[in-house]
Amino acid sequence: MTHPLKTLGRLCGVLLLGAAAALSGPAAQAAHDIRGIQGPSFQLYAYPFYMTLPEGTSLYMWGFGDLTGGATATHPEGAGYYLPQYPAPTLIVTEGDNVIIQLTNYGVPDPVSIVVTGHQVTATGGSPGLVTQASANATNPVTYSFTAGAPGTYIYHSLDGQNPGLHQEMGLAGALVVRPADGSRSVYGAGTGSDYDQEYLYVFTEIDPDIHVEVGGGHLGHFTYHERFAKAWFVNGRPFPDLFQGDYNPLFPNQPYEALAKSHPGDRVLVRAVNVGQDPHPFHFHGENLAFLGRDGRMLCSDRDPTDPTRCADGALANLGISGNSVNSAPKQTWDLLWTWTGKALNWDVYGPISTTCTDSDNNMADDLTGAMCNDVNCNDADSDGFDDVNHQYCPDHGKPLPVSLPGVGDLTLGGWWSGSPFLGDVGDLPPGEGGLNPFGGYFLVWHSHAEKELTTFNIFPGGSLSSVVVLPPYVDIQ
Repeated sequence: MTHPLKTLGRLCGVLLLGAAAALSGPAAQAAHDIRGIQGPSFQLYAYPFYMTLPEGTSLYMWGFGDLTGGATATHPEGAGYYLPQYPAPTLIVTEGDNVIIQLTNYGVPDPVSIVVTGHQVTATGGSPGLVTQASANATNPVTYSFTAGAPGTYIYHSLDGQNPGLHQEMGLAGALVVRPADGSRSVYGAGTGSDYDQEYLYVFTEIDPDIHVEVGGGHLGHFTYHERFAKAWFVNGRPFPDLFQGDYNPLFPNQPYEALAKSHPGDRVLVRAVNVGQDPHPFHFHGENLAFLGRDGRMLCSDRDPTDPTRCADGALANLGISGNSVNSAPKQTWDLLWTWTGKALNWDVYGPISTTCTDSDNNMADDLTGAMCNDVNCNDADSDGFDDVNHQYCPDHGKPLPVSLPGVGDLTLGGWWSGSPFLGDVGDLPPGEGGLNPFGGYFLVWHSHAEKELTTFNIFPGGSLSSVVVLPPYVDIQ
């Protein structure tokens, strides 16, 4: 089967919609949390649907949906959302919760079940399935119950039918996040060295469209692993450029989660990297190295519990010191990663020349009166860590000029994310029709698969697992 690339249905120019929708103008710093539905009780259903890709292809899928229509959505934009989705709804619970998931199969032509990694689950109702009870149809619901275990990131997926690997291929898989019982803004609990400022979910998947054509035609038995060959790759259920365009964007009714991370200088950005696919995915993060905090819902530490060597001791830190710029995720594997951009020791001031005509009394890099960018003479470092205590500017570089002379606009090839200035928060003049995707003067750094074929959709570049993080000036609110 061939997939000719038609005229790009969603031009890169509309990427501005995703960036602007996710951000607002000058305001106090805010925090981003992953989107999903809050437990401990969930009512899920399974149903087939068609999902569109950037060039106009429509793929037959199976998906889990929230039967309550977003009644416990973590964010207002998720309220009222009831469609089957890819990936499955992100389930969010708290350590120690008595979790209940009721599942009803309303149309998938195969018995559907749920298994949860890292947890012992009890199932009631439904019909006997491959490894647990399954829902065969709308009159055959099944209820799964378990106690939410150690804080971290897990996977839930269907594992049933005549060919169980088919269920993940078709889309019946998603992430489960267990938050610490102490309520701290950390991965594993206060005092574990896993505190974060911003939180993002990156779910990696891949699809062989030929299988979806066969299944859509009712040929479930035609799926075999030795013939499977992925041709499309996704982050949070979307390929580039769709993955930039905002959560719950109506352009993608069955793909609600975007994959554009946002950060201020110095923010500790938590990335919950989840491979729910069937292939390994090497994913590379530009800008700074990652700290690897945990894997498969277990904190990586040097101090082990003497009574249970599989767990960290009380008071242990995520301190194995593993650092790198890429994660090589295996199928059904999760990683908890920290990423921080500082701009340290660049030997030039990322905010540009010092201004003596503006006033920034709260030190958030915005003028008190106009809200415009303000790089004043102050860099306050009371704790002597080298960075400003509020805006995290690297003080030894404060006021240092850019050590090169910039070419004129006529000598440049301008990209959509070029703001017209090399300085953070500054937006320069651009020719008509150029730029426009970076209204806040941020630094865009690519986060992408390190397998070249995964940067394509049906062999067309750019596409696939090509994402980004944007570093924003401190006064820009991140929602």
